[in-house]
Amino acid sequence: MMSEVFRQDRIAVAVGVDGEWVFIRLRDGREVRFPWAKNARLAAATDASRKNVELICSGTGIHWPDAGEDLTVLGILEGRFGAMKPRSECP
Repeated sequence: MMSEVFRQDRIAVAVGVDGEWVFIRLRDGREVRFPWAKNARLAAATDASRKNVELICSGTGIHWPDAGEDLTVLGILEGRFGAMKPRSECP
């Protein structure tokens, strides 16, 4: 069983796009970044669409409404940049 401490360090408190990078600040104080070009939908989106980003699912997901993309924080930490469950399925 996964401990609550482990789960807490996968929760984002801030997200944004800076130049060619998506940055995520985690609850435990770490900040992770990945190049948005690693994601096909973000690479095809306009700069304004990439910058319109929000946290969803109590900080466990990231949503780009204009680009039609959702990612999980866990997936990003594991190096996966594919789509997550639809927003309506968030816990």
